[in-house]
Amino acid sequence: QVQLVESGGGLVQAGGSLRLSCVATGSRFRFNTMAWYRQAPGKRRELVAAITGSGLTNWPDSVKGRFTISRDNAKSTVYLQMNSLKPEDTAVYYCNAGEGNIYDLRPYWGQGTQVTVSS
Repeated sequence: QVQLVESGGGLVQAGGSLRLSCVATGSRFRFNTMAWYRQAPGKRRELVAAITGSGLTNWPDSVKGRFTISRDNAKSTVYLQMNSLKPEDTAVYYCNAGEGNIYDLRPYWGQGTQVTVSS
């Protein structure tokens, strides 16, 4: 069974940084696309960033310049470096993975890790 396990969430002050990690297990081959999503109370789950095994990335303008996604294929791990955090970044962050291209639906999800940014 495929499992995605996130870590690295926590409570930080505005302007601080966190690095989230997600390790994937149970897949014979590496996932072509891994991604991070977030969901705040009362809001839709939204894409934070996605990355393919070859390094192609996709992310919204709201996080460009502050967040960076990367992956270590040897460790089956994807990272999200979050800098200059704002209170509006507060959400549960979910790891997501799939075998398709960067625009395809991805069926595998982690349980989520809470990120709280205080003002």
